[in-house]
Amino acid sequence: MEAVRATPRLLPVGAQTKPRLSAVDVPKLSMLGLRGITEYDPGEFTFTALAGTPVREIAATLAAQGQYLPFDPMLVDAGSTLGGVVASGLSGPGRLRFGGVRDFILGVRFIDGAGRLLRMGGKVVKNAAGFDLPKFLVGSLGRFGVLAEMTFKVFPRAAASSTLRLTFDSPEAATQAMVEGAKSRWEPQALDLLPDGKSVLLRLSAPETALEALSREILSRWSGVALSNEEAVAVWTGIREFRWAHENGTLIKVPLTATQVPAFHRAMTGVRTHISAGGDVAFVSLAPESNSNGVDAALQQLGLSGLTLRGSAPLWRGSRKNFKIGAAVKHALDPQNRFPSIDD
Repeated sequence: MEAVRATPRLLPVGAQTKPRLSAVDVPKLSMLGLRGITEYDPGEFTFTALAGTPVREIAATLAAQGQYLPFDPMLVDAGSTLGGVVASGLSGPGRLRFGGVRDFILGVRFIDGAGRLLRMGGKVVKNAAGFDLPKFLVGSLGRFGVLAEMTFKVFPRAAASSTLRLTFDSPEAATQAMVEGAKSRWEPQALDLLPDGKSVLLRLSAPETALEALSREILSRWSGVALSNEEAVAVWTGIREFRWAHENGTLIKVPLTATQVPAFHRAMTGVRTHISAGGDVAFVSLAPESNSNGVDAALQQLGLSGLTLRGSAPLWRGSRKNFKIGAAVKHALDPQNRFPSIDD
């Protein structure tokens, strides 16, 4: 609290695994020393941890009790922190079935622009009265306050899972399969369209005998193969860590809908892309020497907005939408503009 009160301008940062989000010319307040799980009740399926806690430590603790965060936190091996997960609002492939970060956060303790330590939300799932500010802090990029501690709900991990790699003739056919698969009785955990635009990864979780039957049914409908456990772990880890993307290049997150995927894919000809969560989000990767202006123009034409996670491109790309409620919450929590604007 004293650090906030004593600094006219600042921005809290974690491990900076998404460095463009914090590329603002103000003093940085590192949260890496504020780490540790403060409460964990496997029976209640909730935990509370400090903002600088590496997600990999949380994942290991949960795994020991057969539990996990189903939204598949990204950049775990790169060292992402729990506060960074919340501030960036970045969810992985599991968002398709279970929802994203916003659906799992229950409560927060944070320091606002006046240096006050506030607690919002609760530590149990049933405590949901009043304005749900913790969810509003998801994706706030550290511009509303300093996240100090967060409480999340968790799920039991399925006993078995299987990943199918399905192949199609075109991005349109692949997208249609994702739409059908997402609505099917198979209830896939994840559906991702790989950068080639013609390969779809479909992940299932169920008892072993059910997995075999479901896999046979899906492969009788679409061409594809079942991956071994080792192959599945490798491919999903690669997606989680953005290993498909250009190293040291620009990486842009683009929210969209499945119906927009074919047009988006055509507009990104020659650009490396990955579509996740059944078509709800795309990631665009540019080589280090590439200019992002072409991507910006394409996104504007499609009416889409992009958020730059890595690289030197402007923070926002494409058709940026501003909402009055965001400005109102920013003013309420940070009336002195101690933290940068979400547009910086």
